[in-house]
Amino acid sequence: MHPAKSVIFFTTASGAGYGMMVWLAVLAALGLLPGDLVFGLVAFGLALGLITAGLLSSTFHLGHPERAWRALSQWRSSWLSREGVAAILAFVPMGLFALTWVFGLTPASTSMVLGLLGALMSLATVCCTSMIYASLRTIPAWHNGWTIAAYLVLGPTTGAVILALLLKLFGFAEAAEAMRVIALAALFAGLAVKLLYWQHIGSAGPVSTSGTATGLGHLGKVEMTASPHDAENYLLREMGFRVARKHADKLRRIALVLGFVVPILCVATGIVFPDGPLAILLALLAAVTCQIGLTAERWLFFAEAKHVVTLFYGEQAV
Repeated sequence: MHPAKSVIFFTTASGAGYGMMVWLAVLAALGLLPGDLVFGLVAFGLALGLITAGLLSSTFHLGHPERAWRALSQWRSSWLSREGVAAILAFVPMGLFALTWVFGLTPASTSMVLGLLGALMSLATVCCTSMIYASLRTIPAWHNGWTIAAYLVLGPTTGAVILALLLKLFGFAEAAEAMRVIALAALFAGLAVKLLYWQHIGSAGPVSTSGTATGLGHLGKVEMTASPHDAENYLLREMGFRVARKHADKLRRIALVLGFVVPILCVATGIVFPDGPLAILLALLAAVTCQIGLTAERWLFFAEAKHVVTLFYGEQAV
């Protein structure tokens, strides 16, 4: 599949934002979320900003972005529509959580309940996003449970790493320590899920071949003698994208090293040495490398996926 920049930004940015909202709610429930006004404005502002920017960027991949609102009416049958509805509904508890906590408009217990509701709605929205891809039987690399697991783990992972950095920058030692432990656990979980996903798509046999797609497999091996089109079309641009095996392997290593290994080392070292400029530098390095690595992972998620329609354009198996 063609890795559209707008969709890559959408999944990484909004995932990080939703992840931050989840952990802000968890910290509030644990009694560790600071009530500082400036921190609240920065943390909640960044989380909601990432979510909003990601959702808006997702419309850029549409042929007519101005008609995106019409998709909301198809929630009974479309995961894309359900994602849009869930995203809009999630803004209500998330926004109320941010306002009540930052400005102290309600008791902490009320804000905490709003936060936990916002966290559940955030995870529900991310789940709907994952189902847009996991529900597609025509793309075997996505049509499995590891796709859902990756979305539900990687978003909160980046959110945890970013929030750990913010807490450290603002000097909230206890909350920062708790967030580093959460981030470390999330990074290990993300690494495990991603390795298992790649193992799954690498070991799974072909779902369909050119023989089964044409119905001529019983006659022997089926090969294309000519392309169905004499010029590039939409299907070839969007669903016929190919990435060389050597490039895919290189990008996987980049995703693993920058997305997980370096952040794990940085966060673990920060737990051992939690004070001083080194701790801030490590937290910053973890956040930056994690985002770069997971951007590479997201690009590969699309580039490595093969649509069954490519069987009619020369692909032998999908």
